[in-house]
Amino acid sequence: MLHKVVSIVVSEENDKDKTVQERMADEVLVKEKIDDEGNRWTKVYFGGGEHFKGWLAQCKELGEVQLEEVTSTGFQCFEEAGEKLYRIWVKMDAEKGDDLF
Repeated sequence: MLHKVVSIVVSEENDKDKTVQERMADEVLVKEKIDDEGNRWTKVYFGGGEHFKGWLAQCKELGEVQLEEVTSTGFQCFEEAGEKLYRIWVKMDAEKGDDLF
């Protein structure tokens, strides 16, 4: 099975004035999206660093993966380290997805 990263999209949300707690509360609400072709994508991870690399490798085992870069503004540890934050989306096959989530 071929696994590929579809795209990396930088989020343009205006989060400058939000606290970290508000940004994390917003992030909890982000669970799935539907692309232009009607495919359902499920968010399986939000974060960065070494944990991100491990999650990405595991998610590729599940199917097609899409990455979305999210601004690290307000997340002090990520800002200071110059690290990026990501969402990992997995394109869910209806049969497989129902068993996983």
